[in-house]
This record gives sequence, structure tokens and C-alpha cells, in this order.
Amino acid sequence: MNRKVVTPKYQSVADALESAIRDGEWNGEKMPSVRDVATRHHVSIVTASRAIQVIRDKGLIHIVERAGAFRMPAPAADKFAVLLRVTPSAIAGEVAASVRIGFELLARRIPMHLPNEVFQLSPGLTVEDATVAAQAALASGVHGVFLLPSRTSAAETEVEETFLDGCRAAGLPVVLLERNLRDREDLRHDLVALDDIAAAKAVTRHLIGLGRKRIGMAVASPTSSHRNRLTGYLFALQDARRNPGDYPDHVLNMPEEYPTPRAGEYLLNEIKARNLDAIICYHDYIALGVMVELLRHGHRVPEDVAIVGFENLPAASLTAPGLTTCEYPAEQLAEQAVRLMNDRRKVPDRPPVKVVVPSRLIVRGTTDPTVAL
Repeated sequence: MNRKVVTPKYQSVADALESAIRDGEWNGEKMPSVRDVATRHHVSIVTASRAIQVIRDKGLIHIVERAGAFRMPAPAADKFAVLLRVTPSAIAGEVAASVRIGFELLARRIPMHLPNEVFQLSPGLTVEDATVAAQAALASGVHGVFLLPSRTSAAETEVEETFLDGCRAAGLPVVLLERNLRDREDLRHDLVALDDIAAAKAVTRHLIGLGRKRIGMAVASPTSSHRNRLTGYLFALQDARRNPGDYPDHVLNMPEEYPTPRAGEYLLNEIKARNLDAIICYHDYIALGVMVELLRHGHRVPEDVAIVGFENLPAASLTAPGLTTCEYPAEQLAEQAVRLMNDRRKVPDRPPVKVVVPSRLIVRGTTDPTVAL
């Protein structure tokens, strides 16, 4: 007896989506949401979600965190490795995602492949090994590397320098993201970064405009991003001084051996010892830790101490009060990085170039109590 084979609903929807993709629909555009797929095909949300998973598993789409599903770029599209050497912490994954998402969002407009784990950097890396790895990447179709350097130690920087030497020997171009190599003044590679000087000026002037008189700046590593933020802070204080003693400098150099989870405790002690009424932290994670310690010890935020961070992590808008911060324009940074990369591919021997991308001050309750979350 013949039995009729019934195709599951989710498979029928997946087949319809696959057919639309192969016909060129949603080329470079965001695909419909799960709810839209469910409505369009008259199925449940669960069925629609399973259908989308099927075409994702076939490699036809990719999911961008907090953005949705997008059609995969054509095989001939450029392929770039994104190597993010973020500082180990409880939010290392979130920090890395905030950088990578810029490239994934950009890929909606400029199709490109962003393979994961192309390179693994570890102590003991030799130039020969790095060269072989770079040659293998080139052979697999990788056209360049975007590298966010580590800021944690000289040893990590030594590994990165070895890796960069290998890439240079193999002819694989590299663009640095956000900062130069740790403790390096000279620019040997193209770099795209935030306009950290302008951002720190804006933050400091914001606090001065709110009547803060004793403003501290917390920095940690000898990196270009921290140095530039410090420069902006010092410039804004100097620019505001009208009399001797106005707006004294309070640079809080975090000891590098101090555990990051206890940074809030360390900075609380500095705030109390220096009688600060505001503090600018080099990262939202540190700023949130300071806020927790201040509140835990009975201090009011922002009435007693105002707090500002950098990056605009998702958690910055979820606290009470919300954290005033400078945004991280991930897609704009990625776009400039890709432009630098393509320029480098056309003219391999041109001098290194640094491009800065403006940031935006986002005022929330940790500096202005009249601002809602």
C-alpha cells in the first residue's frame, strides 16, 4: 500500500524561503522577521523559527545579533578575518560582539564574508609560523585582517608583533581597530579609531557645565586610546581654568595587576581620598563597577559623584540610574576600516594612515538626574 509522504510545514516554508533567496530576493537586505515569515506563510511562530533555522544551517543566511537575519554574501565577495583581542573579563564576549557587529551590519550594504577563528595567536608564535598561517589564509581567499590589539601586557603585544611580521612577509594586509599596539607611539599599520580626544573633551566639558569642580579620569593601559582620552580630558580642564586652582587634574592610573572585577573598589577609595565629585572611566564596565560601589557605601549618584563611561554597552541603559557614556559607532568604524583595507590592497606600499570616527555623548542619569533612563 502506497503512503503519501507529507512534508512538514516548517520544511515547506524553508523551501519557499530558499527558492526566494536563490531568485535574488533580499539581496543585501534584511530578511523578514520570524513574525513576518509566520504571517506570510500562515504558520505559527515556532514553525517559522524552525524554517529559518533550516536555511541558516544550509549557509544561506546569517544571524546578526540584535539586528536580525541577512542573506549570505555571494561566494565571490571579499573575505576578511576579524581578530579581536579583548581584555579577559566577565563581559569579554559582549565587548567583542560590540566590535564584530559593526562588520556584520556593514555586510548588509557591502557584501563580505567574515569567517571566525581564522587565526589563533598564542605565546611562542614564530614569524615562520605566522607567515605560514597568513599564506594559508590568503590561499583560502582571505583578503585582509582587522585586528583589535590586546592591551593587557607586553607579552601579548610581542605575539601580535610577530603575527604582523608574518602577515607582512606573506603580503596579507592588516588594519588595526580602535588602538595602536600597546605602548607603541609610531604607526606601522593602518588604524581606524574613535576620535578619543574629542570624545573626552566633550565628556569633561559636559561635567564642567553641570557644575562639577573636581573631576577624575581613570585610565589603565599604555595604549593610544587611553592616552588620547587623557589628552582630551586635560585639554578641557585647562581650557576651563580662569584662576589658579580651578579644575585640578586628577589622573587615576589603575594598577595593571589590580583585578578588573575589583576596579570599582579601588576607584571608590581614590574618589574618597581626592574628594572627587565626578569620575570619567575608560570603559562602561569600570564605570558600572564604580557606581555599584558608590551606591553600596551610601553615596548618591549623581548628586554626590557623577560617572561617565565609554562604549555604550547594552548594560549602560539598563541600570538605575542609566550610565552617561560615549557611544561606540561600530558600523561606521567597520566601514572606515574596510575603506582603508581596500585602499591598502590597491597601494600596498603607501605610508600607514590613521582615520578617526566621531563618537556621540549619550547623557543619562549618572550625570544628570533630570534625564530618564
